[in-house]
Amino acid sequence: MNKVVYIPAYFEPVGKNKTVKVPTGEKKKGFFGGEKYVTKKETQWEQTGWSDCRIDGERLANDLAEVVDGLNSEGYEVVSVTPVTSGAYDWKYQVQSGGAADNGYGGYGYGYGYSFTNSLIVTAKKSA
Repeated sequence: MNKVVYIPAYFEPVGKNKTVKVPTGEKKKGFFGGEKYVTKKETQWEQTGWSDCRIDGERLANDLAEVVDGLNSEGYEVVSVTPVTSGAYDWKYQVQSGGAADNGYGGYGYGYGYSFTNSLIVTAKKSA
């Protein structure tokens, strides 16, 4: 008996480093006799969104390991792991109109395409 498991891939988070003030837990006397908390500056990464073209490979590897461990504990042996790819593209071509004598040679254009791992398909076979 065989079993097939679909593992989706997720895009990786994107962000930037941000400097923040973090309390140290200490207090010190202020200039006018009051107390104030001591802080230190620290750089922290802050997520601002998700990539539109790069998958989170570390998460996908962890998801795959979890599925393989689960299959093994159910008595299955993994036969294959197949990546499923998706892609995107764009292009544009525009003729520059030079008047009545336009022969189609004036213009510009571009095109590009890329692919990424969309998911994994794991096929397993029941061990005897």
